[in-house]
Amino acid sequence: MIGKMEAGGRLPSEPELARQMGVSRATLREAMRTFEVQGLIRRRQGSGTFVVGQAPVIEAGLEVLESLETMAVRRGLEVSVSDLRIESLAADEENAQGLGVPVGTPLTRLRRVMREDSRPVAYLADTLCATALKPEQLGPDFKGSVLDYLIKRGDILTVSKAAITAVAAPADVAKALQIQRGDVLLQFISKLYRSDGTVLDYSWSYFIPGYFNFHVVRRVGR
Repeated sequence: MIGKMEAGGRLPSEPELARQMGVSRATLREAMRTFEVQGLIRRRQGSGTFVVGQAPVIEAGLEVLESLETMAVRRGLEVSVSDLRIESLAADEENAQGLGVPVGTPLTRLRRVMREDSRPVAYLADTLCATALKPEQLGPDFKGSVLDYLIKRGDILTVSKAAITAVAAPADVAKALQIQRGDVLLQFISKLYRSDGTVLDYSWSYFIPGYFNFHVVRRVGR
């Protein structure tokens, strides 16, 4: 049914779909959740469920750190940033540990949604020491990538270490990505290191799986 509908088409209500398919609403709900993380449908609270069509996939290897914008350009796709929030805050225990600084250190945090063809595909949050980045330093030409900004600025970056996990979408992230709370997302928790071994950027990134295909190429151990 989804494959036969045009993008933007509205599916019948869940009770009607469950009746047509001869399944329980619980079974249908799990199937719909799977289709949503594949990028085939979008559920909007109070409005219904809409077909978005087959989404273009951003494909990238994880051996080299690249921005989302760089990956999209390589595929001929155009991404944009929305819901950009830049704030100053004091380091709590989690951020202090992530950045290797004392609790209470002044920080700058950037949160934003990345979109492909107006559809939310990723939620990114970067935290840096205020001495490394002040909110007023980001001009109107900021495109959403902290990595690209730092490289262009001339920072000497050496390595990024990331923990990759499949997680249930937290409420605030789900709202920003226009998905249901608890839907599966791919989560990257990363530390970006400078040449002196200190952490410059501590980031949390959430990706809707249906829009991304990450892969790793590894040598065979001896």
